[in-house]
Amino acid sequence: MATKPNSEYSEGSIRVLKGLEPVKQRPGMYTRTDNPLHIIQEVLDNAADEALAGHGKKIKVTVHGDGSVSIEDDGRGIPFGLHPTENAPVIELVFTQLHAGGKFDKGTGGAYSFSGGLHGVGVSVTNALSSRLEATTYRESQVARLVFSGGDVIEPLEVRPAGDGERRSGTLVRVWPDAKYFESMALPMAHLEHLLRSKAVLMPGVTVTLTQEKTKDTQTWLFKGGLRDYLTQTLNGEPVIPLFEGDGFADAQNDSFADGEGAAWCVAFTEDGQPVRESYVNLIPTTAGGTHESGLRDGLFTAVKSFVEMHSLLPKGIKLLPDDVFARASYVLSTKVLDPQFQGQIKERLNSRDAVRLVSSFVRPALELWLNQNVEHGKKLAELAIKAAQSRQKASQKVEKRKGSGVAVLPGKLTDCESRDILENEMFLVEGDSAGGSAKMGRNKESQAVLPLRGKVLNTWEVERDRLFANNEIHDIAVAIGVDPHGANDAPDLSGLRYGKICILSDADVDGSHIQVLLLTLFFKHFPKLVDAGHIYVARPPLFRVDAPARGKKPASKAYALDEGELTVILDKLRKEGVREGAWTISRFKGLGEMNAEQLWDTTLNPDTRRLLQVGLGGLDTTQTAELMTKLMGKGEAGARRDLMELHGDSVELDI
Repeated sequence: MATKPNSEYSEGSIRVLKGLEPVKQRPGMYTRTDNPLHIIQEVLDNAADEALAGHGKKIKVTVHGDGSVSIEDDGRGIPFGLHPTENAPVIELVFTQLHAGGKFDKGTGGAYSFSGGLHGVGVSVTNALSSRLEATTYRESQVARLVFSGGDVIEPLEVRPAGDGERRSGTLVRVWPDAKYFESMALPMAHLEHLLRSKAVLMPGVTVTLTQEKTKDTQTWLFKGGLRDYLTQTLNGEPVIPLFEGDGFADAQNDSFADGEGAAWCVAFTEDGQPVRESYVNLIPTTAGGTHESGLRDGLFTAVKSFVEMHSLLPKGIKLLPDDVFARASYVLSTKVLDPQFQGQIKERLNSRDAVRLVSSFVRPALELWLNQNVEHGKKLAELAIKAAQSRQKASQKVEKRKGSGVAVLPGKLTDCESRDILENEMFLVEGDSAGGSAKMGRNKESQAVLPLRGKVLNTWEVERDRLFANNEIHDIAVAIGVDPHGANDAPDLSGLRYGKICILSDADVDGSHIQVLLLTLFFKHFPKLVDAGHIYVARPPLFRVDAPARGKKPASKAYALDEGELTVILDKLRKEGVREGAWTISRFKGLGEMNAEQLWDTTLNPDTRRLLQVGLGGLDTTQTAELMTKLMGKGEAGARRDLMELHGDSVELDI
């Protein structure tokens, strides 16, 4: 018989977690658990806070062969005397009690004016999640040492006098992370190196060293050039203007911010490359950004907008937004905040509301002054921002393919074929509904589709790809073909192509030729891979029909001519056959609409009797063809077109 579970809920059901038990029960609430780097960083941040407070010049990190990590600094050393109210050594409280530390006292005379936050749970979390932690402090010519395991003291505090030649101040903490709390025990060395390098950048004059015992490799960072050198070394792409560097900090007379609060920054603007963006608060890396980055963004935008308005640089119809200025900005931002509030214990994002105003109030006037002292640089920056605004507005006007049920809906005026074999399938783009009607009746329904076009297609040579679908005819062509518009250097998905032959079928007169040119422009500019693969064709309907009377044993006949030249050949042949001059009848088709279904099949649709031209570049390369097309189809190319006509006018036959 199954035992009934005990579901009683009473006073005894309530469990109180004490000391470091909450950390061990729910480590993910206090630190990252993918690897131990963050608990190492908590110790490192303490060493950096000492240097930030002006009490240390060296930080040394050693990754030992047994997987432990030690962090050593030459700061003031953690006090080890008894706490006035807790009756325990201070160094023991720091490592064993949550919310115990020297960073809560932020007032005048506090141990740390600026530090990595008020949480006070840093190294105690490190201790809780370590199988062993050794803490040694050098202070007041004495050395104090104690050892923990899982957050509990296993070797009590031992104090001895400092020996000859032994250091006089500083802290040494060696940590053995406990494998049961982490998914992997491997430290991400590239991340650790970047972290240490950035500490050196943000604290010019402080030497930061990393030693790996296994490889016997030692790296040392000492920066004197600060943020500019660091950003220059890490930047992707060439800056459009010189780097904008500056800093600003409140003094004791500032009514809005505490003495020493402020920021240092270095900003670069590039046209290409992935932007480099790093921000810090009291030396803590804020990888998810926060309110201090919002302040930098606000300051940059306000200054650039003011410059643009002062010099009347903004084109009509363009509105400048913060992202237009910020989109191509790379920066390193180091902010000092007296009382920082972070999102989460791992301090990835700053939430302090005043930080927006703090950073912006120093960045904006500094950039405004710099831009007005360097007007040419200011205009280049304005041009970059305006270009981003124009691209954004164009993108917002992007027209997508109309869709239904998750797939593009075939245009209603398309009369499709029955076959699904694209090697056999053909689509005819037919000028006009009348001709489209004849083509629909005269076609081979199995393999030939017809899409009638109304009027002349848009000249798409200078139309942005994202705006193509605003034109109904072009939208329907793209959907019917099954391939999206693309560029010459793109790799479009041609798996959706529905027809092996896409045939332009227009009248044999000048207007028909114009429509051919407009469609060929569309395919060359926006569907070049279809041209390259040989899928585009031009159908050649006749311009004339010749009805000849019976002669001898030959019955009455009819013949079709594409142009005047072929008409002359047909008439010469009839004369040789003895047909009396003028006994024949010549009909000129004004358009495809004048042909009945049978005539259109015989002359233009029937694969056995039609004449179909495959479209290619005719020996020109893509660049040469593009240059020629620009002269022919570009809006501002009237002069170039006139030159072409004067050069080649004699070789062109006009049908007026």
